Amino acid sequence: MKPTIALSIVVPVYNEEKNLHRLHEEITSACRKLDRTYEIILVDDGSRDGSLGVLRSIQASDPRVRIFRLRKNFGQTAALSAGFDNARGEIIVTLDSDLENDPNDIGLLVAKIEEGCDLVCGWRKDRWKKHFFSRRLPSLTANWLISHITKVRLRDYGCTLKAFRREVIQNIKLYGEMHRFIPAIAATIGVTITEVPVNFRPRIHGKSKYGISRSIRVFLDLLTVKFLLSYSTRPLQIFGLMGLISGAAGVIIGLVLSYQRLFMQVGIGNRPLLLLAILLMVVGFQFVTMGLLGEIMVRAYHESSEKRIYVVREVIESEPSETE
Repeated sequence: MKPTIALSIVVPVYNEEKNLHRLHEEITSACRKLDRTYEIILVDDGSRDGSLGVLRSIQASDPRVRIFRLRKNFGQTAALSAGFDNARGEIIVTLDSDLENDPNDIGLLVAKIEEGCDLVCGWRKDRWKKHFFSRRLPSLTANWLISHITKVRLRDYGCTLKAFRREVIQNIKLYGEMHRFIPAIAATIGVTITEVPVNFRPRIHGKSKYGISRSIRVFLDLLTVKFLLSYSTRPLQIFGLMGLISGAAGVIIGLVLSYQRLFMQVGIGNRPLLLLAILLMVVGFQFVTMGLLGEIMVRAYHESSEKRIYVVREVIESEPSETE
């Protein structure tokens, strides 16, 4: 079992060489104020500038720093996952390496964890005040959409500054662009989530890694998250419902056409509705079949991997007596 410490700071790094020394100084200063044992995990996500050299010099001067260098740019989700897998802290805090997140807010998030919360999310309340239509409005729309679909109400899903209890993040598997959906995924295991305002600072060095292509990937991952949250253990309920609706529509159209042919002597052989009715019934049958196959796959997955469909937070029991 890995030795544990009080606090792990996980930071994904990609082409941020000009920000790293100041980032390390600010994180160190913030952690020292907390008077707790800590480590700083810097995950180099395939940087192509001089970030690795800067990271090596930082680690050489501070033994609390641990560097994990990925073989290529796998993305922020993968970098965070690598940090989570190797973190030894009882509390794990994540933040960006571009200095837009303020390390001085780490203490605020840790305090909320110690008050009893399981997951604390940063809310960049004053972000994009001067760019309402180009930045703030799209951000508000995206956060509203994610909150509406996942049913986990947060005002800033995109803020990397978050704090987790160790046992929370250990039960979450990440892939794609799903790091921003961690609160929604964590909500399925019954964690306590809160959101606190944090400081937002404009970028000084480097370029933003966000663009329209990432927005598209995030939207597709949102659909995946919605499916996983609602139907991952019961796929027949979604595919079966779609199949029943499609099949019922096909049957109704078919009955109407049959009535017209038998009792009204209306020809239906060359009518597109006949083909539509047949198509809807076939598609309905396929959806129901997909749902049944999904049920078989889910059952095989849970039984073969012995993966439970619940997560135990705490065990409270009496110690066995010597006579038992």
